[in-house]
Amino acid sequence: MELLDGTPVAKRIREEAAALARAFTPPPRLAVILLGSDPASETYVEAKKRAAREVGIRAETVRLPAGAPPEALLDAIGRANGDPDVDGVLVQMPLEPGHDVSRVLDAIDPRKDVDGLHPENVGLLHQGRPRFVPCTPAGIVALLDHYRVPLSGRRAVVLGRSGLVGRPLAALLTAQDATVTVCHSRTRDLPDVCREADLLVAAIGRPGFVTSEFVRPEFVRPGATVVDVGINRIASLEDAPPNLRKSERIRQAIATKGRAIIGDVDFDDVSGVAAAITPVPGGVGPLTVAMLIRNTVEAARLRRGGRGAERTS
Repeated sequence: MELLDGTPVAKRIREEAAALARAFTPPPRLAVILLGSDPASETYVEAKKRAAREVGIRAETVRLPAGAPPEALLDAIGRANGDPDVDGVLVQMPLEPGHDVSRVLDAIDPRKDVDGLHPENVGLLHQGRPRFVPCTPAGIVALLDHYRVPLSGRRAVVLGRSGLVGRPLAALLTAQDATVTVCHSRTRDLPDVCREADLLVAAIGRPGFVTSEFVRPEFVRPGATVVDVGINRIASLEDAPPNLRKSERIRQAIATKGRAIIGDVDFDDVSGVAAAITPVPGGVGPLTVAMLIRNTVEAARLRRGGRGAERTS
C-alpha cells in the first residue's frame, strides 16, 4: 500500500509560487474577508495568511463583526474588488445565517476570485479552459499527478457532489480522460457503485463512512486508489462511528491531543486493501492551501499583464 502524502507535493507548489511571487513589485496581495469570530474559521484564515506570507505574498484579514448585515459583507467585497493593490479576494466560509452564499460569490471580481467559485470561473472550468480552479480539487489532481496515478481510461467515482469539491473535481478528472461517476446520499446501491472505482474520492462529510471488504458495507475493491477529503474532529471515542471505536491510532490521538482528526474513510480498514491512500491529516489538506497560494500568484500575473500559466489541474 502506497501512502499518498500531500506534504512534499504542497512544498514543491509553494516553492514554485514563491519564485513567481518574487518577480512582482509590489508583491501579490491577498485579502481574506472574515465574518464573525468562529474559532475554526479563525484557524483556517490564519493558516492561509501564514502560508501566503511564507512565499512573499502580502496577506491581510478584512474583519466584519458577528451579526453584520449582508450589505456590509457585500460592501467589503466591493472595496476589495475596487482596490487596485489587491490581486486576490476570498470570503471565508461558512457564512452566518442570513447571508446568501450565491449572492456573495457573484459579488467577487472573477479575476480576483482565487477560490475559483465565481460562476464565470466555474463555467470556464466546465468548458475545459480554466482560469482559477477550486483549491481542493486542483490539489487532488496535483497529488495524483505527482504519484503518477493513472487516470486516462480509468473509472473514477467521486462520493460527494458539492460545488466546492465534487463537481469541479469531476470536471478535472473528465479532462484527464477518466470515466467519472458522481455519487451522493441518494445514489442507489452506493457501495456497489463505489466498488467499481479504480479511483475513489470521498468527500461526503461523514467520519469513517467508506469501508472495505473487512467491514460491511463494502465500498472499496482491492487495488483501488482512495483519496480522502474529509476533515472530521472528534473529542471522544463515543463521538466516533462504531467501526472507528477500536482504532488504537484514534484512541492515542484523543489521549494525547484531546481530539482526533479523521477522514471520511476508515483508514485502518481500507488501507488493508487499497493500492494507495491519502492520510488524514497530511493528505489533501496541505494541497488546498498550496493551491490557494498558486491561484493568488496567477491572479497577480493576469491582472498585471502577465500570461497565466498553462494548467491541467
